[in-house]
Amino acid sequence: MADLGNILLFFLFPVSVFTALTALAAGITKRRGLLEAARRGAYAAFGVTTMAVLALEYLLITSDFSIEYVASNTNYALPLFYKIVALWAGHNGSLLLWTWIVTIFGAIVAYQNRRKNNDIMPYVLMVMAITMTFFSILSVFIANPFETLYQEMGNTLQEFAVADGRGLNPLLQHPAMIIHPPILFVGYVGSVVPFAFAIAALLTGKLGTGWIHTTRRWALTTWGFLAVGIVLGGKWAYVELGWGGYWAWDPVENASLLPWLTATAYLHSVMIQERKGMLKVWNMALVISTYLLSVFGTFLTRSGIVSSVHAFANSGLGPAFAIFIGLSTIFSVGLLLYRRHDLKPDEEMESLVSRESGFLFNNLLFLLGTIAVLWGTLFPVISEIFTGDQITVGPPWFNNIMIPIGLAVLLLTGVGPLLAWRHTSVETMKRSFGFPILGSVVLVAILYPLGVKDGWALGSFAISFFVMWTIVVEFIKGANVRSKNSGENFFKAMYILSRKNTRRYGGYIIHAGIVVMFIGFTGNAFNTETRAEVAEGDSFGLGPYTFNVIAVKHAETPNYSSETLEMEMYRGDRLISLISPEKRYYFASEQPSTEVGIYSTLREDIYAVLSGMSNDGERVIVQVYRNPFVSLVWIGSFILVVGTLFAMVPNLRETKGGVE
Repeated sequence: MADLGNILLFFLFPVSVFTALTALAAGITKRRGLLEAARRGAYAAFGVTTMAVLALEYLLITSDFSIEYVASNTNYALPLFYKIVALWAGHNGSLLLWTWIVTIFGAIVAYQNRRKNNDIMPYVLMVMAITMTFFSILSVFIANPFETLYQEMGNTLQEFAVADGRGLNPLLQHPAMIIHPPILFVGYVGSVVPFAFAIAALLTGKLGTGWIHTTRRWALTTWGFLAVGIVLGGKWAYVELGWGGYWAWDPVENASLLPWLTATAYLHSVMIQERKGMLKVWNMALVISTYLLSVFGTFLTRSGIVSSVHAFANSGLGPAFAIFIGLSTIFSVGLLLYRRHDLKPDEEMESLVSRESGFLFNNLLFLLGTIAVLWGTLFPVISEIFTGDQITVGPPWFNNIMIPIGLAVLLLTGVGPLLAWRHTSVETMKRSFGFPILGSVVLVAILYPLGVKDGWALGSFAISFFVMWTIVVEFIKGANVRSKNSGENFFKAMYILSRKNTRRYGGYIIHAGIVVMFIGFTGNAFNTETRAEVAEGDSFGLGPYTFNVIAVKHAETPNYSSETLEMEMYRGDRLISLISPEKRYYFASEQPSTEVGIYSTLREDIYAVLSGMSNDGERVIVQVYRNPFVSLVWIGSFILVVGTLFAMVPNLRETKGGVE
């Protein structure tokens, strides 16, 4: 099976090259036969890569320890579930997954556009095939997941199989591993589709809104998958790493955030181009940046240039990625500069107090956030180049920069819909902003005496209230107008109104999810914690809670041994819950892991971590965190997903007999 996998990967390289060259020839000669050949090349690349993925899965499931990747990421005692997901748990396998997703999207785009966009499709397929070619080179020549193990026997090297594998990294043995990496990869790889259409539009001079309309759902899908992938990564960190939080401004976390920021900016500013014919160069730049930052995120994870719990070991892929990113940047930026005169805006900005300016300021804030995160992420590398030492910037630096930027973006989320296109009069502003501002002031006046003294927290609560007010009012106002004009009841009017403009109202739902998430983020300002060395029968407290230690239990499975601290959690005299943090030691990898105990409510999480043994070896060390509003982060994420899906639903069309 390994030989078959190698043959398939080696075949993928010429197929990708054939597709790229044939597509280029089709674009130059305008011959439909060549375009059809390129399209079939995209299908073939998908088929070949799919079979290679299945071949690797077979080797993982059957525990073929003559394959280095299998031996490095699985063992006999590993549950089948984790053997399957080990496809993307290691370096070489995850690159194969990246390549597979590229070919999937290439095949989908080729099929979707088989009868349309023939003027730009050759170049779309060419760009996607070049990306396939690059990743096929990595999988074939640098990071081949089908490499076999060899040992020296006399003067020759002979294949051999180890008795058992090293097992899966304990940090990855969590159910989130099923979906977090693939979802994040879909978000990364999905950026190649809008990028390919943008480059094709630049190459052909077809610079209208056609390519934007074609890629609208692709851009939103990419954005949605990135958002979900980031949140799932936060959830995984929260329950697996045992440090009490879900976001630490880790370099690889930041790498996933960067393309999300530029993609978010694009989804907002592209509406200005569609409606007003403005920001054309800017939108092209955002599409290009999102793709390049997605590839950069993959590079950052695998190059070894930064230290991260999420990163793979130094793999030697850094130079290849650096060359690809450099050439892609030079080509894309050069092409954009060449076409800049053809991308002049159709209209000029008329007023700073307008919806257009709101979108523009929103974009500038996203750009500022992207630059800040990129600078903070790469600063250790830059400092090492100039000083010889890696100087890291920690969470306080990122928080000081990103909290005000985030709150400003959140504020514009509420302000933007209240502004009129072209110009907003003073009377309109008074009418639109009066009540939400008054409500926010009243909220601050209530919260401050109740003990909310942190300025950023007060600002976050006030802005969140303001934005949620504007979102609710938008739904109510629109439904009331439709109900009055159509005679429909209020709820039917709201449903029909939303379904007639799913993009707009889906956006409002997404904004509502963001507001809920921001309230959850604000809970970090009120986190408290305690640390105790305890034995059976001991008690300790945190805030209104008391923890009584019942037992410290030892257990053993074929995969790991564990120590579990069982505690009763009381609030006053009332038993709230049993909470049981655990420490595991995995035999195959010889690594420990932490399984936290969490009691979660809408108001707060009680988060317990078994840290280790005391110096005398007679007690265990437990840390307990009280984290307010964490559940709202996950609830807001769910609302965001609902809004994203709703925004992709086709609009209802009005007919004489009703809607359809």
